[in-house]
Amino acid sequence: MSGLDGRVAFITGAGRGQGRAHAIRLAREGADIIAVDICENVASMTYPNASQEDLDETARLVEKEGRRVVARKADVRDFAALRNAFEAGHDEFGRVDIILANAGIIKMGPEDPDNFLDEWNDVIDTNLTGVFHTIRAALPAMREGGRGGSIVITSSSAGIKASASINASGNAYASAKRGVVALMQGLANYLAPEWIRVNTIHPTGVASGMTMNEAMQKLMEEAAKGGANTISGMQNALPIQMLEAEDVANAVAYLVSDEAKFITGTQWALDAGFTVR
Repeated sequence: MSGLDGRVAFITGAGRGQGRAHAIRLAREGADIIAVDICENVASMTYPNASQEDLDETARLVEKEGRRVVARKADVRDFAALRNAFEAGHDEFGRVDIILANAGIIKMGPEDPDNFLDEWNDVIDTNLTGVFHTIRAALPAMREGGRGGSIVITSSSAGIKASASINASGNAYASAKRGVVALMQGLANYLAPEWIRVNTIHPTGVASGMTMNEAMQKLMEEAAKGGANTISGMQNALPIQMLEAEDVANAVAYLVSDEAKFITGTQWALDAGFTVR
């Protein structure tokens, strides 16, 4: 794999899980990192988000790889705050070559009938509008650099094949993850002459704070007993229940490298065969 020496990656949702794994993996390849996370909980969700301590640990692990990092707290739903966080890193490093729009949420468990609109809006605002905010915050600097670049949007297997659901959050999640594909395709076409590549990745379940929590454990126990819920119909073709965050990070490291310089406009199913079942 070609190294990423001298390059800079802007990563959202970097406090833990896939975002942290991306930061460490790209740092290992030589990239400096602008790491952003919300570092607080979303009231409509049923599991805790990353904390400031988690984001600090990501920064420490990047530095352990011998690379520089600027880590900032920002909510991808807040464009001004997100842009300020990016600019703090850009001021430090003077360039951006990679944008990983990774931050995402979903409510585990049944919807709250009194707050289902909050559940819908929070997921759409984070997983779709937040992706748009992330790209728009950093894309002008990438284009001005004139060196091309790579944008990778974290979609989901749900962005290819939605699971059965009537819940607001589950429907919002699938809608957002499918919506970012259209965003990717429009950007990939427009930016191709500038050698800026844009792709989506579509992981199946990944072991992270989103999936390894009390709310998910209850769903898994219910499904194992034959109950019908938002995960009961989800099954990979390969005999693996979940990916590790590092599995996804390894794929992303390839996708942003020079070895993938001809890949743009693609939906890469990192799904253990989920979408063919």
